[in-house]
Amino acid sequence: MAITPLGSTSAAQWGIRPQLLLRSSMTGKIASSSHNVTSRVGFMVAPSSSFLSRDSLHTLFNTSLSQTLHHRKGSRLIVRADSDYYSVLGVSRNASKSEIKSAYRKLARNYHPDVNKEPGAETKFKEISNAYEDFSNPFDLFESLFEGMNRGSPRGSWNGAIDGEDEYYSLLLNFKEAVFGVEKEIEISRLEICGTCNGSGAKPGTTPSRCSTCGGQGRVVSSTRTPLGIFQQSMTCSSCNGTGEISTPCSTCSGDGRVRKSKRISLKVPAGVDSGSRLRVRNEGNAGRRGGAPGDLFVVIEVIPDPVLRRDDTNILYTCKVSYIDAILGTTIKVPTVDGMVDLKIPAGTQPNTTLVMAKKGVPLLNKNNMRGDQLVRVQVEIPKRLSSDEKKLIEELADLSKGKTATGRR
Repeated sequence: MAITPLGSTSAAQWGIRPQLLLRSSMTGKIASSSHNVTSRVGFMVAPSSSFLSRDSLHTLFNTSLSQTLHHRKGSRLIVRADSDYYSVLGVSRNASKSEIKSAYRKLARNYHPDVNKEPGAETKFKEISNAYEDFSNPFDLFESLFEGMNRGSPRGSWNGAIDGEDEYYSLLLNFKEAVFGVEKEIEISRLEICGTCNGSGAKPGTTPSRCSTCGGQGRVVSSTRTPLGIFQQSMTCSSCNGTGEISTPCSTCSGDGRVRKSKRISLKVPAGVDSGSRLRVRNEGNAGRRGGAPGDLFVVIEVIPDPVLRRDDTNILYTCKVSYIDAILGTTIKVPTVDGMVDLKIPAGTQPNTTLVMAKKGVPLLNKNNMRGDQLVRVQVEIPKRLSSDEKKLIEELADLSKGKTATGRR
């Protein structure tokens, strides 16, 4: 046997058919609203197959298999060569590893070239050995490479543990609470371990029996023949949900192992959050099943707009109005801020739509309370539409005076 390096993995090549010329692997996360599922996919192509490009493989899985993968949790897909290794070893598709190993040893003794001198015995022996290698090597290889991604499950085993789903909570804050942060006590609803069955889902006092669908393995295999070979998909058994056992369901949780309860938790909202911000509280989501880790709680922030102040990232926007007299002569006005009313000086000669900066009167940077944005004040100069006779007379005198200054300046 020779080991041929293929990137970061290796493929075993035997001097028998079907010889494996390409073996690559990939993993992909299939996420749903209720389960976190890892799909393991392996490709094994016989030498008689035409060369498969990366694009053609992607096209194949995107068109004919994507729907199946999205609807079957815990699925593992393997593209095999043309021969059916279950038939070669004479075992069922739900056979355990020990049953496969026993069948291989029995056939190997019968067809070993040193024992069986009949024509074709050596070829049959090689076929049996190749089939058994396909069962032992690929499965062990994939599980040793990727099992660590499944929350540390032991290599080569399936215990049916399912992580808990995440929970979401919508929290409404007023403008100042979002700017400066606040501590809130909220009540959430989540699934917790059933106290009657301690999370097993089985009625106390009953004894579970072996699942007849998967033979106690917790997984079943389905096969589909294609021009490329046989596609075999290993998935969680729907009869026992991956436990390998059938039991009388608990009357409290109806066999789920979890019951919905309410819980009050204290939540510290940091300064600087805004609508759409999400706070993550670890392990406060739904409980896992059969020893799975609990999910997380995500708190989604929604901020009630302020009727006067408007937020732009870490800056706060405000528009003030001053008379044309105040804009010409300058003045000081009271301006609302998140810190309260503050004096703002309007310089003499301020032009319409001028923006004045009130430094560090804005929103604190998220997780950096010592740094704040600014409040930007846009000045609108009000021009009166009607004047009294005295006002009009003064404005005309001012205009004449302005014209006189202009004429003097030209000389």
